[in-house]
Amino acid sequence: MNTRLSIIIVNYNVTQLLRNCLLSIKKYVKEVPYEVIIIDNASTDTSWRNLIEEFPGFHFIASESNDGFSKANNTAIKRAVGDYVLILNPDTELEGCYMDEILDFADTQPDFGCLGVRMHDAKGAFLPESKRSVPDMFNSFEKLFVNFKNNNSKSYYRNDIDENAIDKVEVITGAFFLVKREVYERVGGLDEAYFMYGEDIDLCYTLLRNGFTNYYYGKASILHYKGESTVKDELYLERFYGAMEIFISKYYKESKPLQYSFLKAGLRLRHKIEKIKLK
Repeated sequence: MNTRLSIIIVNYNVTQLLRNCLLSIKKYVKEVPYEVIIIDNASTDTSWRNLIEEFPGFHFIASESNDGFSKANNTAIKRAVGDYVLILNPDTELEGCYMDEILDFADTQPDFGCLGVRMHDAKGAFLPESKRSVPDMFNSFEKLFVNFKNNNSKSYYRNDIDENAIDKVEVITGAFFLVKREVYERVGGLDEAYFMYGEDIDLCYTLLRNGFTNYYYGKASILHYKGESTVKDELYLERFYGAMEIFISKYYKESKPLQYSFLKAGLRLRHKIEKIKLK
């Protein structure tokens, strides 16, 4: 039987969260021929190796160096054989036997690009980054300086789409990112210029620019322990805002110079504000 789904997980120092994620896969991925590939990004905590014996049917890869989220995923996906690839964060847990339903939905979309699901945190709060728009001059100002997360606008966060709906969106999150393997390879995969953050937005935009359609599938949900594995320090800020600058330079610097100048100034101002908050 052909492998229908390859689940790709990049681990870095979150062994217990990874274990819970793998247990949720074993519990809920039913009636779908699948494989799981875990690549460890040179964790300083080597306890992840204990999971190799606990999950003998899964494939574990040890990276010699931490070269970022994008490169690790691309490395693992080169070994994948599934028709579809699911990039999944180790700090997530599946919550139902819905993978066959999602794959059937994807099969019916002739222009299928990628798909994300409804995410909530450990307190049950919906995470608005589950469905987003491509950053532009207006919605980026909202994102950087105004808290519009809870209104019903069609802006950076697609609050005009109900969290339980199924609809077309521009951007989904890399925490649960389903894409056909052939399409992923055709568009070049994740851009390795991004070390961490922003690579999911870039890939979504790349798919759109290549004529594909991206989907939000709110009938299915995952638990996302958002921020549990991330230390909010100056390195985090450098990587986060640096990723956004990579995106705007790549797509707006030449084609939309006014937007580029506005966005660059806004990003740098917000970066400075966040650095001050750390002190």
